[in-house]
Amino acid sequence: MEPDIGIGRKKREASADALAQALADTYALYQRTHLFHWNITGPRFGALHTLFETQYNELWLALDLIAERIRALGVPVPSHAELAKRVTLAADNDPAPDENAMLASLAKGNETVVKSARAALRAAEEAGDDAGADLMTQRVAAGEKAAWMLRAHLGA
Repeated sequence: MEPDIGIGRKKREASADALAQALADTYALYQRTHLFHWNITGPRFGALHTLFETQYNELWLALDLIAERIRALGVPVPSHAELAKRVTLAADNDPAPDENAMLASLAKGNETVVKSARAALRAAEEAGDDAGADLMTQRVAAGEKAAWMLRAHLGA
């Protein structure tokens, strides 16, 4: 049964497509953040291990909210394979770089997610998807804060 929520099918699909991009990038960043949490070593181990855990938990919760918004729009959530094809985060194939490289990678990753969320925010606004726009506003703020915290550990 198609939702009758005051947003036409094409607009719902456009908003859901932009949300799917944000979902893809968020999922990739979640995986990278969790991997770095597992592999962190060095003099700042305790602080960074905890910071990465806080950030990957926040990303995990965000994934569910984004996916559920896509479903509320009446659109299926893309498969993991489809999401992987959409990822715009720069490749990072070293599972255990040094602390500063991890921090820089995650800061850049959060900035990429912010850009995806901002684009999804604009698409949701254009579609009249107020709930999607609100969710993406929250994701922009969370990503900007996470990137700032990571940069602060680099002294930037």
